Amino acid sequence: MKGCGTSKIGALVVIVAAAGLPAAWAQAPGVSSMLTIRGQAFQPRTLTIPAGQQVKIVVKNDDALPAEFESGDLNQEKVIPGGTALPVYIRPLKPGTYKFFNDFHPASTGTLVVEQPKR
Repeated sequence: MKGCGTSKIGALVVIVAAAGLPAAWAQAPGVSSMLTIRGQAFQPRTLTIPAGQQVKIVVKNDDALPAEFESGDLNQEKVIPGGTALPVYIRPLKPGTYKFFNDFHPASTGTLVVEQPKR
């Protein structure tokens, strides 16, 4: 019985540490950007971010129905309930163009353009 409590505490520490990962990302240096879903469409449709940096994109859903930010290119899938905003954390990326879409409304698409920072 004595060892059982120790393993429960160890499991709890792992869970708490994993849960804190996005918070650590939010505090880390990086870039934040905003994307709004309104009328089942992304606004803006094209978002430009710097290459090689962590990016937090806050996706705000102004519609009453849920929407989804999904991208195979970015390995992301997040449901955003109506009337809420949620962060999507993007790993540092190489320059290029990455597509995203709303799986609930396939005509709703957007593009993430990743560029080398200007010096």
